[in-house]
Amino acid sequence: MPLPANRPEEISLPVLYSFRRCPYAMRARMAIACSGAIVELRDILLKDKPAEMITASPKATVPVLMLADGEVLEESLDIMLWALAQNDPESWLPEDRTARKEIFALIEENDGPFKSSLDRYKYHIRFPEKLREDYREEGEAFLRKLEQKLSDRPFLMADKVTLADIAIFPFVRQFANSDITWFNAAPYPHLHRWMEGFLSSERFAYIMKKRPIWRQGTAGELFPVPDAS
Repeated sequence: MPLPANRPEEISLPVLYSFRRCPYAMRARMAIACSGAIVELRDILLKDKPAEMITASPKATVPVLMLADGEVLEESLDIMLWALAQNDPESWLPEDRTARKEIFALIEENDGPFKSSLDRYKYHIRFPEKLREDYREEGEAFLRKLEQKLSDRPFLMADKVTLADIAIFPFVRQFANSDITWFNAAPYPHLHRWMEGFLSSERFAYIMKKRPIWRQGTAGELFPVPDAS
């Protein structure tokens, strides 16, 4: 998609508030990078959230996408779907309704039970009701399910990447990084291979690039830039 070197004042772009290490923000940036839909990216610090973002989205979590018509998307999955509605060049969303239903069901399991176990495993000191290993075991139920799915195909739902892979891998990454020594030794060879494919990709390197923290009154970075995704 052609992109001007500088953003003309008369062009109003969607504004994406993001935090580099947030898995929800990662998957939103991945979808936007794939689609080529240009946004103004504003990287923020969670300890210093901009008033503009909080006004637009009082729940004050990232990512937040402010569209040019005033609509605000506050959920990462909604932002991913918005991006793919603009352009889905790699067909992450299949036309088949049954396949879509299966994709969204797996994402819902990731965003619900697995994310809950992940939070308790990563921040176990805040949840003294159980041992850290107990929370890890709860999360492993989902890892084992993914491992099984990947045992006879390269990706979770098909022989190619779908929305499910992109929506889920940032959370598996976070689970792994909670104890990377344990994860590397865990008996999930197919999951390891799947993860490494995303982590070593040029697109992931691009969306994880360290960018200047956005400051009030300044322009954010145009995202993505041509050929960067």
